[in-house]
Amino acid sequence: MKHNLDVKCLLCPMPVIRLGEMIEKIKISDTIEMLATDSGVLHDIPAWCKVHGHKVISINEKTDGIILLVEKIG
Repeated sequence: MKHNLDVKCLLCPMPVIRLGEMIEKIKISDTIEMLATDSGVLHDIPAWCKVHGHKVISINEKTDGIILLVEKIG
């Protein structure tokens, strides 16, 4: 199941905190599509996922923001 997380206009560390809160509530193999505007997520989210054992499936930079797709693993 895909979940949506809008963290536009939030600055570090809030996108990471919001991802952590949501990932606790979803099932293994579910995905979260994050919509962000802080370019810090390009580094922060992959680093957080690596530490916590989750997977960044894709990162797409658009003119109006960044879309990240994260899968909950284990």
